[in-house]
Amino acid sequence: MTACEAGENARRLFTQECTFVTGAADYSQVPPADLDEIAFAGRSNVGKSSLINALLGRRNLARSSNTPGRTRQINFFNLAGKLMLVDLPGYGFASAPKTEILQWTRLVDTYLRFRPCLRRVCLLLDSRHDTKASDVEVMSLLDEAAVSYMIVLTKADKVAPHQIEERKGKVNAAISKRPAAFPSVVATSAARNSGLAELKIFLAGTNSPYDEE
Repeated sequence: MTACEAGENARRLFTQECTFVTGAADYSQVPPADLDEIAFAGRSNVGKSSLINALLGRRNLARSSNTPGRTRQINFFNLAGKLMLVDLPGYGFASAPKTEILQWTRLVDTYLRFRPCLRRVCLLLDSRHDTKASDVEVMSLLDEAAVSYMIVLTKADKVAPHQIEERKGKVNAAISKRPAAFPSVVATSAARNSGLAELKIFLAGTNSPYDEE
């Protein structure tokens, strides 16, 4: 498949109907593992919901909040019966009791370690900030669980282009020896739709080629 064909297949896939399936507050509530899944993880307020909406060309399919730590369940979205997109609760900050934080931290940990259809995790990092200790902890968890993950920089419109390249270089160096890390970093902006076409190609490649029916 040529690069143009891969780009067109990815574009077509992400223009298909996507529907909310369920929100799981407990691992017993997650849907059957019938589709390949791509999960979006990151610190609270990093822009997971905004990125999912931008990828799908929707405004409010995945709901975001101005209050960090408000998402307390795993949300599943069915993309054309071909792929499941999964919005994970943010980590690193939460305006909730410690018992609740512990509960959904365990939920995410269980999902990442034991979900058989999980093909890749997009680990979102804010372009404006250096990698945090909590981000490194998640990388180590994914390495240990042998779950493939790729780093996606968000809010790239907030940073000068040369700073984005410097940030990408630092992240690439940091993940170069991590066994489960995908050897490419994508910088995106949900506000300007930049980097989305490139990311779609990577994500569509985790699934069987899309054929229009």
